[in-house]
Amino acid sequence: MKKGIFTLTASEELLPGFRRLTLEGDTAAITRPGQFVEVGIPGFFLRRPFSVADVDGSALRIAVRAAGAGTEALISLEPGARLDVLTGLGNGFDLSDSGERPLLIGGGSGIPALYTACCALAASGARVTAALGFNRDSEAFYTGEFAALGADVEVYTADGSLGRSGFVTAALADFEYTSVYACGPVPMLRRVDELTRAPAQLSLEARMGCGFGACMGCTVETVAGPKRVCKDGPVFRSGELVWSSVAGA
Repeated sequence: MKKGIFTLTASEELLPGFRRLTLEGDTAAITRPGQFVEVGIPGFFLRRPFSVADVDGSALRIAVRAAGAGTEALISLEPGARLDVLTGLGNGFDLSDSGERPLLIGGGSGIPALYTACCALAASGARVTAALGFNRDSEAFYTGEFAALGADVEVYTADGSLGRSGFVTAALADFEYTSVYACGPVPMLRRVDELTRAPAQLSLEARMGCGFGACMGCTVETVAGPKRVCKDGPVFRSGELVWSSVAGA
C-alpha cells in the first residue's frame, strides 16, 4: 500500500453518470491486475474504493459511476484537481494458472476491473474470451477496448437488444474455457461460482471503510473462516465464499 497525491488529467464519459478518470501520480505499488485504489474526495470524510481500470506508466485510470454525493462530486471535478489516493490495495487476480483459453465475465460497472487482466493474458499469448453483460444496448461500453487487445468479445444483454440475449453467465455454457475471471454484481458472481466448469476467480465489490483491513467493515464468511474483502480479497476463488454472508447475494 502506498499513499500519494494524484492529479486528475482527463475525464471521459463512458455513459451518462459514468466516467473514466485518468490520474497522474506514483503507480509503483500497483503490481497485479484486479487490485484497487481508495480515493479521497474533497469535502468527504471516507475514501471511496475503485478498481484499477488501467495503468500506463504514471497514469492510473478508474471508472466511476455516480452512486451518491461522493461519487457525484468526484466525476464533477475538472482536470487539475489534486486527490489523495491509496494505491496497491487488495490481492488482485492470479493469472499464473489461466491456461490457454481464459474466460472473462464482466457485468456493468465491474467490467473495467477486468481490462488489466485482459491486457496481461493477451500479452502472454492466451486466447481470451471477454463476455460482457448489460441490461440493454444503450448501456454497453468498453467493448472496443477489449476487442483492441485481441480478445473475442461476446456481448450479452438482458433484453436481447445487442449481441446474445440473456444473462452474461450463459457464457459458462456457451464457450470452452480453462479458467474464469469475473467481476460484477454479487448475484452474477454467485451464479458464476455455481456454474463454472473450471477454476474461477471472483472479484467482489463491497462497501468498505479503511481499505486496508483495520476496520473489519467488509468482512465476509469463507469456508476457511471470516476474511476481509479489502485485505484478503477482493478476489476470491470459486468455492471459497459462503454466499449467505455476502450482502446482495
